Amino acid sequence: MTTTNLKTPLTEKHEALGARMTDFAGWWMPLQYKGVREEHEAVRTHGGLFDLSHMAEIVVTGEQREDFVQTMVTNDLKKLNFGQAMYSCLCNLEGRIIDDLLVYRFENEVWIVANASNRSAVVSWLEKHAEGMDVALDDRTEEIALVAVQGPAAEAILQPHVDGLDLSTVDFYTAQWGTVGGQRMLISRTGYTGEDGFELYVENAHAGVTWDLLLQGDEALVPVGLAARDTLRLESGFALYGNELSLERSPYDVTLAWITKLDKEPAPLAKPALEKAKESATTCLVGLTMEGRGVPRAGYPVHQNGTPVGFVSSGTFSPSLKKGVALAIVERSARAAGTELEIIVRGKPQAALVTKLPFVRGSVKRHS
Repeated sequence: MTTTNLKTPLTEKHEALGARMTDFAGWWMPLQYKGVREEHEAVRTHGGLFDLSHMAEIVVTGEQREDFVQTMVTNDLKKLNFGQAMYSCLCNLEGRIIDDLLVYRFENEVWIVANASNRSAVVSWLEKHAEGMDVALDDRTEEIALVAVQGPAAEAILQPHVDGLDLSTVDFYTAQWGTVGGQRMLISRTGYTGEDGFELYVENAHAGVTWDLLLQGDEALVPVGLAARDTLRLESGFALYGNELSLERSPYDVTLAWITKLDKEPAPLAKPALEKAKESATTCLVGLTMEGRGVPRAGYPVHQNGTPVGFVSSGTFSPSLKKGVALAIVERSARAAGTELEIIVRGKPQAALVTKLPFVRGSVKRHS
């Protein structure tokens, strides 16, 4: 399984659009096109088009597929109806996070969507624990492209190109098979921006046609790179592996108890370690809003009345709020909204306020 210098089926499209390209988790990806702020604001006000083909797709089949996945992930697969998705963590036997995942339950298979940077680790962990079970794992990452339309106008942008499927019937965190531009693909109402939107899982050969169809079908739709994807997810309060999540932390260290179901059947393989982690956790994930003009960055210390209580895990200047915002891992005593803290910016303490997440509430449709 190669993990370096991979190109998506849309690489030539990005280069033709003048994208600034970068290596990301071994993939050659667009960082930005015309500018982060412009791309960010387009998604918040209308719509943006993303190439997410670097994400890993692992399809699980076999008679024991559901019990197997149930023991691997922290959330409860069996509470899903067919076609529904859930957010979950994959933890090792120490209860630490190998990756955060999107998991889909279908009638005859389960799809696991993992981060590009953790593809090898996820596949290896699943393969190791699938031994002896009636389970088959198919890593289809390099066969499936992922194109996303995100923004308040996402449904209106995509619907004219969809045959035989009313997108208003596709609820948040559900997926249905549909036809876009004559090609069958999985259409999922999910995203990482806080806005309404759809992610299209399409065979590589049809990715370019799909991209062009959408981009040419709406003059206000703009291509969006990884940089604006990051500012969008941060404003929405979404954790990022390598920043908020890592092999050093359990779900309980970063406020992910809500996706950690220890009493499900069968129980997660990591249950004993997760039970201990639940009891011993002393930190949590919070949002911080800068009071002044400083811009917080990952790694900056967080203090309370001069005493260290944590650190910034992600920080940026919010294009929507026009001020600095951050996600931070802090001691639980400092977690209440409205708590006054200080972020040490370039050696100087600057006032910040614990803020209820998300910083920006987008157009995402959480209910039908």
